[in-house]
Amino acid sequence: MDSEYAHLQWTLQDRKKGGLGAMAIPMLADKTKSIARAYGVLEEKQGVAYRGLFIIDPNGMVRQITVNDMPVGRNVEEVLRLLEAFQFVEKHGEVCPANWKKGDPGLKVDHNK
Repeated sequence: MDSEYAHLQWTLQDRKKGGLGAMAIPMLADKTKSIARAYGVLEEKQGVAYRGLFIIDPNGMVRQITVNDMPVGRNVEEVLRLLEAFQFVEKHGEVCPANWKKGDPGLKVDHNK
């Protein structure tokens, strides 16, 4: 995990310029590497973590896991889309189809059919 200083710089940088911009989502700095180790993304020999993303809902359920090799970055817009989709599902009880974006309709699912 990156330091809290790196996180601050990302939030100060606009998304269009490779940063994250202003966020209301908590980010963690794992100085002891205990979180990276617990989630299986720590490369022990080098002492660095792979680019892991874990979306965990308020009930503690892991809803999304993505782990990229170190040279490959993540897509911030896709991460935000996933967060919005999980929040939509929780609020509306509907399914988000492929490529769903905030403002799009969800799909009603009838499990009795």
